[in-house]
Amino acid sequence: MAIAVLRAETFYLPPSDQPANAWALMPAAERVFRWVELRQQRRLVPPEGFMLGHRLYAQINHNRWVGECPCGSAQVVSPADPRMACTECGAGWFVLVFPDDPAAAEAEVAHLMPHDRNWWNPEDESAWNRPPDTAADPLGDLLAEPDTADDEDEEEGW
Repeated sequence: MAIAVLRAETFYLPPSDQPANAWALMPAAERVFRWVELRQQRRLVPPEGFMLGHRLYAQINHNRWVGECPCGSAQVVSPADPRMACTECGAGWFVLVFPDDPAAAEAEVAHLMPHDRNWWNPEDESAWNRPPDTAADPLGDLLAEPDTADDEDEEEGW
């Protein structure tokens, strides 16, 4: 049986003393607030407004759909509810950009072990954790042979 990429609705689940479907009517993006409340014993209220002019790109990080707040905090998110509000800094709701076909992105990494499943939106130029392009030489011209043609001409002129 294949291991599915985790989404907010399969990651943020009610505690074992509650029915498994206790949070079924709660939107996926809001479940993190209840989950954090139960685990950190601190009251959190989801924000009311959106952060206008900001878009965050969702990525698959170690087999989880993740959204990262500009403050550096991150949480598991879901294409079924493409928004995120930070439980750390309290910023308002951010619009999350998912690929047009999230299942295709999941299928792209399905052959990897779950801890190696990482995917970045090609449009996300700000992802700090994106590896360098493997097609390009990471050291670039640093290992190239130096051009000595000019040096030879200068030596002859002495």
